[in-house]
Amino acid sequence: MPQVTAARYGKDNIRVYKVHRDEATKTHTVMEMTVCVLLEGEIDTSYTEADNSVVVATDTMKNTTYIIAKQNPVTPPELFASILGTHFIETYKHIHTAHISVIVHRWTRMTLDGQPHPHSFFRDGAEKRIVEADAIEGKGIEVRSALSDLLVLKSTGSAFHGFIRNDFTTLPEVSDRILSTSVDAGWRWKTFANIDGVRQDAGKFDEAFSTARAITLKTFAEDESPSVQNTMYKMCEQILAKEASVVAVDYALPNKHYFEIG
Repeated sequence: MPQVTAARYGKDNIRVYKVHRDEATKTHTVMEMTVCVLLEGEIDTSYTEADNSVVVATDTMKNTTYIIAKQNPVTPPELFASILGTHFIETYKHIHTAHISVIVHRWTRMTLDGQPHPHSFFRDGAEKRIVEADAIEGKGIEVRSALSDLLVLKSTGSAFHGFIRNDFTTLPEVSDRILSTSVDAGWRWKTFANIDGVRQDAGKFDEAFSTARAITLKTFAEDESPSVQNTMYKMCEQILAKEASVVAVDYALPNKHYFEIG
């Protein structure tokens, strides 16, 4: 007899925009996010018996996200995602896991006549900050932070040779080449026992993001790279050494190929 072995459902593309207005300085700070909520739990009958009494409507998920964002800080996004996920598993007793993902879109403050503008911003690239937080009943909160779509290029300082060659290989060995890639990097934190544990470490998240980004750029630029694999390993080593609460680091560095002519 057929049965449901695993199921989750939810609401994607929840657009959240929040402005913090500092009345003393008349300066605004903005935060724009795209949020996804996926829930797991005792929901099998919604599939097998058309029982909607176990369904938290996606409209409810969307509106809950807005209310939680209004009532709580949205920075750092790791804390916001953890608060949102905890809300779902504490409010609905049949929901045992809430998967929250947050994409933070870049808004950089304009500088006009040498001065930062109090309320005007521009998007200075496709790079994104990403957070994935899984609130799991009886286990805690698992958080992964990441940066994505950071496009980088250097015109020298990269080589690739000594690899396996056979009848299927046409790639020439090179001692100097252009290296370009779109960086996706992620770092997984130790499992937090509860939302209080996330709050306690909230000050680490922004610093870790800035550190990981700086390590990525500096290592990419300065490493005399014998291969992309070796360069990304060096990046991982440094991030792990900087933050003891980070337990794993992952990178994806797909080649953006440039071919020499002449």
